[in-house]
Amino acid sequence: MESDKSQNRVWDKKQITLGILGLGVVGSGTVRLLMENAAEIERKIGLPIVIKKIAVRNLDKPRDVVVDRALLTNDPCEVIDDPDIDIVCELIGGVEPARGYVLRALKNGKQIVTANKEMIAKEGQSLMEEASRRGLDLQFEGSVAGGIPIIQPMKNALAGNRIEQVMGIINGTTNYILTKMTREGADFGEVLKEAQAHGYAETDPTSDIEGFDAQYKIAILASIAFTCRVPVNEVYCEGITGIAAQDIAYADELGYVIKLLGVAKRTADENRVEVRVHPTLLPKTHPLAFANDVYNAVQVKGSAVGDVVFYGRGAGSGPTGSAVVGDIMDVCRNLRYGATGRISCTCFERRSIVPMDEVITRHYIRMVVKDQPRVMATISKIFGDYEINIASMVQKETFGTETDIIWLMHETPGKSVSGALAIIRDLPIVVEVSNWIRVVD
Repeated sequence: MESDKSQNRVWDKKQITLGILGLGVVGSGTVRLLMENAAEIERKIGLPIVIKKIAVRNLDKPRDVVVDRALLTNDPCEVIDDPDIDIVCELIGGVEPARGYVLRALKNGKQIVTANKEMIAKEGQSLMEEASRRGLDLQFEGSVAGGIPIIQPMKNALAGNRIEQVMGIINGTTNYILTKMTREGADFGEVLKEAQAHGYAETDPTSDIEGFDAQYKIAILASIAFTCRVPVNEVYCEGITGIAAQDIAYADELGYVIKLLGVAKRTADENRVEVRVHPTLLPKTHPLAFANDVYNAVQVKGSAVGDVVFYGRGAGSGPTGSAVVGDIMDVCRNLRYGATGRISCTCFERRSIVPMDEVITRHYIRMVVKDQPRVMATISKIFGDYEINIASMVQKETFGTETDIIWLMHETPGKSVSGALAIIRDLPIVVEVSNWIRVVD
């Protein structure tokens, strides 16, 4: 592969020129911040940032930010191939054509800033390796947790630590829905419609509510934390569509809240790591339990620093635009002093992802059973046969001839629980196994 380290020289221009791909929610926030804070940004980096061209799909679409129409083009190549543009900021989202645009821009010697979580999760390693070969920057702070600084702190401030675990609420839509369900006792479908009406959920909310958005983000964080490639398709992903109002209420009675968590942790085997996304019962006293509504929170456990929690708005025009502008400014400083490409791809270890059925956690199980003798004894014996240690069992209100039973289990591999439940579901005394949710203490 050809190599081009020519970018590593002291800057001799009077400005730094920026080209932007996309002027949607994040693009508008980025441009607005660059314009409103232009003087202060110039003082901080020592040179003005000039936006030369913005590529958009529709030239006539109304924008959330006022820009000179002469800056707009519907041809991305006018940004990517312009020899006067120093930094290309990719804010269109998705894997293609974004990946192709970024790769072409790198081959043209452009520094890259992106907020594209899906592209980074799926193609980030190859793109970062390409940037490294050419001595170029590829920054992506805006791809995870919106305005919360998390990627740069992990790559810089916490770099001296051995990161043991990263766990977080990294999707604002699902956090808003679960918060409303908790506060109002409402059903999932009802709250989802309200979230869509307020603009907190997309018309097609699949990526959020099925956990895919969080899956991309935890894959990115895990790859940084454990210095290895994390194939996103190997990350276990379970969304919140199965969470019912009863689960929220019962969790509350037991001293827990339910959150959609992304979890990445080391194991005793150095060659394996856990990376997963699923609904989780969190104790009400847990640091992440206090993140409500559209807010995100990420807890990082380092060998030297211990637990560090990052909290703030995880999405939106302003917060994500803030992260993007921070990256742009960092690249500008690197350009000025010939220091681009300082932090290249750190995925230099080979580790495998632990299958979910081997992951050991505590468990919450809700089932509806017939209200008759020896039901508890029969079900308890099956759990015992699978070496599942019961922490507590609560029988809830009886409805006619049926009743809800809530089980809390001690730490057990997932395959033991799934094996036991497969048998329990077929018992004539069991109406249904209504839910199975993992528990973090």
